[in-house]
Amino acid sequence: MAAMSNYLENALINATLRNTSYTTPSTVYVGLYTTDPTDANTGTEVTGGSYARQAATFGAPSNGASTISAAIEFPQASASWGTVAYFGILDASTSGNLLYHGALTASKTIDTGDVFKFASSALTVTLA
Repeated sequence: MAAMSNYLENALINATLRNTSYTTPSTVYVGLYTTDPTDANTGTEVTGGSYARQAATFGAPSNGASTISAAIEFPQASASWGTVAYFGILDASTSGNLLYHGALTASKTIDTGDVFKFASSALTVTLA
């Protein structure tokens, strides 16, 4: 389950109800957060220690849900990333706009040498 950001909520309302175009991103990226991104994108994203957002590919939706179609593996941490408890799906590899966000099933402390990975089908966006 993932929540929609204020940015995406406004873009979709404008596109569907106000005939204002919205350009979808050609690639979406998954980011990791130590604090809740919230709809306003006010959380703390991991930085440093070889961290980088990773591109994600989602399968076709079914009943309002879409799941990643391949595993997403982050680089090996070269320094502590802290305790990762949240994820965000963004429209750029750096900066950009938060689209969706959610809490991980279990938070994970990432120390030097650790690798964080979402297994294939382990991340789903559901619109309800």
